[in-house]
Amino acid sequence: MDGWYVDDRCTNCDVARQLAPEVLVEVDGKSQVRRLPVDEAETRLLHAAAFACHTRSIRPASGRLDPADDPFPLALDDDVLLCGHNSPQTAGANAYLLRRPDGTQMMIDTPRWSTSLAERYAVRGPVTDVLLTHRDHAAHGRRYADHYGARLWIHQGDIDAAPDADRVLDGTEPKEIAEGVTVHPLPGHTEGSVLYVADGRYCFSGDSFYWSRTTDDLAVAESVTWYSIEELAASLARVAPQLRFEWVLPGHGDRRRLPADEMSRRLRALAHRTQLLQPRPIDFTAIRW
Repeated sequence: MDGWYVDDRCTNCDVARQLAPEVLVEVDGKSQVRRLPVDEAETRLLHAAAFACHTRSIRPASGRLDPADDPFPLALDDDVLLCGHNSPQTAGANAYLLRRPDGTQMMIDTPRWSTSLAERYAVRGPVTDVLLTHRDHAAHGRRYADHYGARLWIHQGDIDAAPDADRVLDGTEPKEIAEGVTVHPLPGHTEGSVLYVADGRYCFSGDSFYWSRTTDDLAVAESVTWYSIEELAASLARVAPQLRFEWVLPGHGDRRRLPADEMSRRLRALAHRTQLLQPRPIDFTAIRW
């Protein structure tokens, strides 16, 4: 459309459509440019989608993106930024920066690695911790942690993905790892999956659950639950009564903000629905974005 195109490397990870849902749509399991941006805001979002795409499949007519149009890190709320520049080595997972009251930041999961990106993310404050939600998103954790002199966190259940982690979580009990930041172990998607809740407002859910635009509700990716859907159901039943947050900020799947009471109600309902699910073969095409 007007020179913009999506090439055949698209893996249908949904990241681009999360950012520019009016311009990009899913057609036959791929993203496609539906129409031209109608204003400057949509043009910026199309550029954001292009710079986030982990296969760099979204291109203007020239085939080259202008670095001046790169919006990342992109503020989602007062204290959370989206890193963009998603990595092929994490299947295109989203990563985030969490600002803390003392001016430092935490990185939750990791974007693709480059020194220039690492320096760009640190402009707003030093990064003290790299928090991994599970093994699938561990690819660049050590490099970012070493660059920043930060602590790298992972759960014991997924320790083989980051054997040199500086902080190893264990068990299933919640733990406050910094003022206002609590980790909740959530085995299911993987054995060592966790989620991080910050300030009673933000829930970085990894791949344990996400917001589905198809169902307009919280959802679990049952068709890509590597470890155990039964364990995931048990984990959600355990944590649902404990969690209070407004934002769900997943690795894969869309983001959403709702009042905390409404989000709590939906999380309890998700826990109930997940208990009814049965194990099934891995099938990436079955995810309802």
